[in-house]
Amino acid sequence: MSHGGAILLIIAVLPFVGALLPGLMIRAGRTVCAISTAVPTFLALTMLVVLAPAVLRGEVIQGEIEWLPQLGLSASFFLDGLGLLFAGMILGVGLLITLYARFYLSGEDPMGQFYTYLLLFQGAMLGIVLSDNILLLLIFWELTSLSSFLLIGFWKHLPEGRQGARMALAVTGAGGLAMIAGMLILGNIVGSYNLTDILQAGDLIRASEWYLPALVLILLGAFTKSAQFPFHFWLPHAMAAPTPVSAYLHSATMVKAGVFLMARMWPVLAGTDAWFYIVTTTGLVTMVLGALIALFKDDLKALLAFSTVSHLGLLTMLLGFGTQPAAVAAVFHIINHLTFKAALFMTAGIVDHETHTRDIKRLGGLRHLMPITFLIGTVAALSMAGIPLFNGFLSKEMMLEEASHTDWFNSPYAVPIMATIGALLSVAYSLRFIFHVFLGPVRDDYPRKPHDPPFGMWAAPALLTVLVIAIGVAPFLAEGVVTSAANAVTGADLHPHLKIWHGVTPALWMSIAAVVGGAILLSQHRLLEMLWIALPRPEAKAIFDRLVAAIVAAARSISEVSHNGAISRYLAIFTITSVGLGWFAYSSSGLTAPTRGLLPVPPVVAVGWIMLIVATISVVTMHHHRFRALVLIGIIGLTISAGFAYLSAPDLALTQISVETVTIMLLLLALHFMPKMTPKESSSGLKLRDGVIALGAGGGVAALAYAFLMRDIETISDYHLANSYEGGGGTNVVNVILVDFRGYDTFGEIIVLGIAGLVIYAVMHALLDGPAARRLKNTDYSQDRSRDRHPMMMVVVTRVLMPIAIVVGVYIFLRGHNQPGGGFVAGLVIAIALLMQYMASGFAWTQERKRIEYHMMIGLGIVIAGLTGVGAWLFDRPFLTSAYTYIHLPPIEEFELATAMLFDLGVFLTVLGAVMLMLYSLSRIARFAGETVNVGPMDYDPGEPAQDKAER
Repeated sequence: MSHGGAILLIIAVLPFVGALLPGLMIRAGRTVCAISTAVPTFLALTMLVVLAPAVLRGEVIQGEIEWLPQLGLSASFFLDGLGLLFAGMILGVGLLITLYARFYLSGEDPMGQFYTYLLLFQGAMLGIVLSDNILLLLIFWELTSLSSFLLIGFWKHLPEGRQGARMALAVTGAGGLAMIAGMLILGNIVGSYNLTDILQAGDLIRASEWYLPALVLILLGAFTKSAQFPFHFWLPHAMAAPTPVSAYLHSATMVKAGVFLMARMWPVLAGTDAWFYIVTTTGLVTMVLGALIALFKDDLKALLAFSTVSHLGLLTMLLGFGTQPAAVAAVFHIINHLTFKAALFMTAGIVDHETHTRDIKRLGGLRHLMPITFLIGTVAALSMAGIPLFNGFLSKEMMLEEASHTDWFNSPYAVPIMATIGALLSVAYSLRFIFHVFLGPVRDDYPRKPHDPPFGMWAAPALLTVLVIAIGVAPFLAEGVVTSAANAVTGADLHPHLKIWHGVTPALWMSIAAVVGGAILLSQHRLLEMLWIALPRPEAKAIFDRLVAAIVAAARSISEVSHNGAISRYLAIFTITSVGLGWFAYSSSGLTAPTRGLLPVPPVVAVGWIMLIVATISVVTMHHHRFRALVLIGIIGLTISAGFAYLSAPDLALTQISVETVTIMLLLLALHFMPKMTPKESSSGLKLRDGVIALGAGGGVAALAYAFLMRDIETISDYHLANSYEGGGGTNVVNVILVDFRGYDTFGEIIVLGIAGLVIYAVMHALLDGPAARRLKNTDYSQDRSRDRHPMMMVVVTRVLMPIAIVVGVYIFLRGHNQPGGGFVAGLVIAIALLMQYMASGFAWTQERKRIEYHMMIGLGIVIAGLTGVGAWLFDRPFLTSAYTYIHLPPIEEFELATAMLFDLGVFLTVLGAVMLMLYSLSRIARFAGETVNVGPMDYDPGEPAQDKAER
């Protein structure tokens, strides 16, 4: 990996690592917390600046960590011009938002939590714009939805905040699901999940029959994220978030993710009629509709939110044109929109913070009381209106120029007229922001006497307005970034020249019409507002709420039918579905003729098989008698163990016997607290139904096994047999598979086993504190109990067997890599020995001699196994890759040392700890219920009278 690639990986990881700091540093104060948040962002931005010169020269920086290359999964990132633009926006504005939020949030707000959410969101957005693998991009895409949910709903006490967060998550999450399907289709067309490969296969993708489905699905993801019509309604409701969140989401991050996706996929998806009409039409409608609604909003943040919707529509429309100049205009407007919109949202937050209202009708005259805020807001609003000498004017002119010669369904006027109307409305609501908030006479009924905030709150928007003016009067300052990003979007070698004056063009007349018309529209705002209020119109939020209510009602009705609490119904549905799918696969597979014959069946095997069938049928017919059913289950398990041994699978046989012994003993202890008989709940009809389903499922499994056994098929056994010794250093192929080839599976399994032990402990702990505990207290467990629960003979035998069992367990553990055995079986063997001690000498006597906590044993086992796997990374090998060598220590013969033994030790400790914790948990019930336990190794002490027996 190159030096630049390593830096790129660090940039992608830094926000997630930094998210660990704010929650800790808040204890040192709000300023320290803000600084600790800014540090990882600043470091990432600094590293990005280091990489910027190479990217601006046209280089593409790549960094990759392989994960599952066979499946196309890797942590791969790349940085080109478009990624540089968006990463710079995300980190740069993120730094300003961190500063702004430090002064905006009140002392009652949990600032550490806020900054943690902010960094998680920042990391997710960086992941989107830097990912080279589309599967990784999809993960980050959904992570932005989740982290934005936390940010939008940060003020949990506000109902509108909670509703806005749910709405954003529902809409963007649903679009994300559609996008996943579209991206997978692209990967399937190209044969690669790397974006750099996909971006080179534009002709192949556009020629594919799957192009249109992929296009529609991907655009659904982009449109929902960037709030395009008809999904525009969620974005204004997200304004319930704190203003720093709104400024970040609306200017540089989440809503720009959809625009980024369309720009990123432009080389492979653009250039077709489907792209032009879908994207252009959607963007045009969104631009005009968002601007129209914004004009009549009295809430400052609502006005800005709908203006964001409008400008996102403008960007979408430009990308939809499918031309290179339009792509350049879109990239330039992304930068300009970032500067003025972030400044405007921060200005709105300042006004709200100082006056305690965002209602435009309660404002006005603030230029006299808040001159600094007035200057910042005015400059940013004039840029949003597209007034000359501000950067918004430049990209607006470029947009109008492209719109002026765009035909839509053979009409040369539709797009120019609609674009001019959108620009006109933009001028109107931008001027309203200035005139109705800052101009006019000073009022005497503000909710709070306003004044300019401290420097820390206005510094960030002031810096952005400096950029607004600087780019507006010297557009060449942005030319390098725009060129690099536009070339990444189009895949061409463009050299655009950004300038203020383009001569007398149709775009100039359209712009003049927009400015004049916007001013006229503002002068008639009161009359137009009355007309707007009286005009009937659909409410997108109400439609969404009704749609969600209908979906919830349908889901509830289906759930009430299929999920009635009866496990028999769930099993029936699951089994019938499985059998049906199996039958469909069998009937449509074209199964070949058998290639093998039946082997002779020895009489002993036939008898064992008949016994197995009889025992299985007996369990079904006698399951109401719990103890009898448990005995029969034990017989079945032992018979299966014998079958494993007969079929040359000693490892399986040994494991099966050990598991069978442990589970039967634990189940016996559990049955101690349950009635002997289970109630008969099923009617004859249900029994008949269940019997038919069971026979169908069993017959299907039998048929599947028979079909495989009667035919020659390719398996992976040959690979494991050939590589077991050379690759894993062991001759026991089964053990090598468990600790090396598929060690990751085993690692997951022991984690699950440890969790099961801890869950049983937690459940028992909760059980002994509630109604169940009262019932146990009222149960007399002393009656009908044996007077010889811990007989002397059993105590003596277990004392003798304990060291022998430990030696056997250690022997099984050590030989496992080359002979049947291993950590799992060894853990069970020693667990059985300990279980026998508990049974022979009593719980209290044995527990007092315990030297290690079972919880610690589970944790230690998992840690040892995990560290063994991580150790492989130090040698640049995949996780849990084994290493081995041979050592000769005279006079001992040469012996093998393998890292797999450490992993097996982790398995051993986890298994032993989990089993013993389960025993401990179950035994607590008896002690809680008042069952007497002896304090000596036996029930009776020969040195004492019977009435003074050591029992309590």
